[in-house]
Order: sequence, then C-alpha cells, then structure tokens
Amino acid sequence: MNPLHAKKSRFLVCVAVCMFIYTFIYLTVPLYDESDDQKFQVKRAECGFYPDELCSALFVGKPAASKIGNFCQKSYQPKALSCIQTSCSCSTVLKTLHFITKPLSEEEGNFSLAYIITIHKELEMFVRLLRAIYMPQNIYCIHIDEKSPRGYKTAVQNIVNCFENIFISSKREHVVYAGFSRLQADINCMRDLVKSKVQWNYVINLCGQDYPLKTNKEIIQYIKTKWNGKNITPGIVQPLHVKHRTEVSYREFVHSGVPYVYPAKVRKAQPPYNLTIYFGSAYYILSKAFVEFTLSDARAKALLEWSRDTYSPDEHYWVTLNRLPDAPGATPNAGWQGDLRAIKWKDQEGLSHKGCKGHYVRDICIYGLGDLQWIIESPHLFANKFEAGRNPLALECLELLLRLKVLRQAQVPIEQHWRLQEHSPFNMQLDV
Repeated sequence: MNPLHAKKSRFLVCVAVCMFIYTFIYLTVPLYDESDDQKFQVKRAECGFYPDELCSALFVGKPAASKIGNFCQKSYQPKALSCIQTSCSCSTVLKTLHFITKPLSEEEGNFSLAYIITIHKELEMFVRLLRAIYMPQNIYCIHIDEKSPRGYKTAVQNIVNCFENIFISSKREHVVYAGFSRLQADINCMRDLVKSKVQWNYVINLCGQDYPLKTNKEIIQYIKTKWNGKNITPGIVQPLHVKHRTEVSYREFVHSGVPYVYPAKVRKAQPPYNLTIYFGSAYYILSKAFVEFTLSDARAKALLEWSRDTYSPDEHYWVTLNRLPDAPGATPNAGWQGDLRAIKWKDQEGLSHKGCKGHYVRDICIYGLGDLQWIIESPHLFANKFEAGRNPLALECLELLLRLKVLRQAQVPIEQHWRLQEHSPFNMQLDV
C-alpha cells in the first residue's frame, strides 16, 4: 500500500474513534456548569420524542435538559384544551378534558375531600389543576374574584355546570392581595360546603397557581396516617418581625386602579379573649368538625372581626384557632410541620433551595424547567407557583407524571379517556 494512503487511512480511523469518544462523553457527562449560560448556546437541538424524553431528563436533573427544554419550548405550542372557551356537551367535556369519573379505590370512595379553589385568571391553568385533583366522591367550591372579566366567569361556569360536585361560591369577594377579602373568600366557601349533602372529611384550600405533587390516594393516606384526625396549619407563635401586621390597623387603598393594603397610623386593640396570635401558612387541611367550630365559636367570630384590618389575616387566623386546646382536631404544640406547599422563597436561597430557575414574583418563585427535579423530590403535597402560559413544559411534565401515578395506583379498570396520552415512552423511561 502506498505509504501516503496508509497514513491517510490511519488518520481517518483516528478521527472516527475520537468522534465516537467525544459523542459518548457529550451524551453522558456534563461539559459545563449549569449556572454559566455563556458556556452552552443551542443553535440546533434535537428535541426527541417531545416532551416525554425531556421530561424524563428534567426530573432527574440532567444538566443540559433545561437548556434544551427552554430552546424547544420557544417553538412548542401545547395542544390547547378543548371545551374551555367554546361550548361543548358535558359528556364531551369529561372525555376531552380527561376527567376521572369513578372512585379509583374503596379507600378513596369512603374518604371524601372538600376543596376550596380561589381563582382570578389563567383559565387553562385552572382547568389543568381541577382535572388533576378531581375525583367524583370529592366536592369543590370555586371562588372567582369578583374583579375577573365576565368572559372568564362565564367560561368557568360552563365547566362547573357539567359536575354535580363542583359549584361556584354563593358569595364572591373583590380580592385584594394581603387583604381581609382573601380570608373572607375561604370562609364564604366553607359556609357553602358545610351545607352540602356530600359528607366530606377534610377541606383543603388552593389557589389557581397551585398544582398537586401527590395523588388523591396519597393525600388521604398522609392525612390518616400522619395526622390521624388533626388539622394541619403550619406555624409558630407570632415572631417579632411580623408583629406589625396585627399591631396597627391596615386599610385598603387604590393606586392606578390597583387595590392594595397599607398601614394606617392607628394602633389596634389587643386580640379578643386574650388570644395568643400565631403566624403561619395561609394554606391548611382542616377537618369538617373544625370548620364547623370556626363558623360558630364565639372566639373564632371575635377573632375574625378583629382581623378585618390586619395585614394578610389568613396567615394568622387558622393557625391561631388551631392552637386552642379545645378546638376539634387542634394541634396546640405544633410548629411548621405539615408539608403542604413546596415553595421557593427568595430569602431561602442557599438554605432550602439553590435558587429559582424561573423568575420571582413577590419573592416567590414562578417555576421554570430547572426547578422540576427539586419539585418532585419534595415531600410536599402541592407546589406553588406555576404559569402555564410562560412555562408550558414544566406543567405538562408534572401532569404526565401525576396522571401516570394515579392510574398505576387505581384498583378499578382504567377507562381510556382517563389517560392524557395513548402511548408514551415516558411511561417506560421514568419509574413513577
């Protein structure tokens, strides 16, 4: 063989081997620090079986997954939900929106949950949340902010009309952030729920930007085994740095058409009945007996009136009442236990999380793709907050995962329309 040809052949073999090794390393080893955006610029990306392969990679924290996901997501338009802006028959609503129509186990059928969902925008996000938590044995009260557009209210009503166990709150509030109206909205729903013929066991409150991380069955088992008849209201005795919320009077103001609460130069009276004020989560899981107690007990009524001009009263009202020793299901010595919400607070960066991969609004992370691994590894029942329009893939990945778990746990025959997808390699790639 010509020596020149021999050298050329050896060179080509060497190049081929090097390319193979490089490709292997690229696919298996991270080549960059995920925090350094300058080291990874996608010109073209193979999105694969989208979004399943990306979801699997995002859930296990593959370094390139969120970069590629953000690239693919720019041109990805999730399939619009049918029947939410147009009128459909109720049978079509149930099937096209994939609502589960039977109790999935005897345990679930014998333990009904009540939900209070407060909403004001993002119709599609609300529908995705509703179908994720919907079970025919449960009951759902929807509070629509009175400020919401008429078309939004009509679209929600059209969905609700197809279900006997979902209703709109009989009294609606103009909800103001951190105002008393947010607490009043929940109480309005509670008054409706206690009149219901459905014999529910516990009530859970949600907002329109929440999404469940656990199945209905897992939530029930958590309540029954971890709390055994107790209420879940995470919180502690009011710390010094938040005492201003209840020591001075707050008033609602409107600036450029936007309502907000602001402290007035008026000092409040001491809490009624010499109550010790606690501070905690606005989210809760409460027994029906406790709800009936809060609607009738003299101390609860007095505290409610006293709270009208406080800042964010939903963050002290429930936790304070649940520390009363004689309240049904009370937890007088409880702290922050409860695992109700996975939330990335800005001031907790470096402590409970490594930063928000989406963006912050009022110091709360609106989740991005890079947050998915942290979310699903969380022990919490729900996660907050999501924006379906801005990060559709983040929510779609969670939807796929949750529905797979729900159907795998089912102890009844699966109906085809309960599946979000007919066939999916996602089902095989990720152990759920």
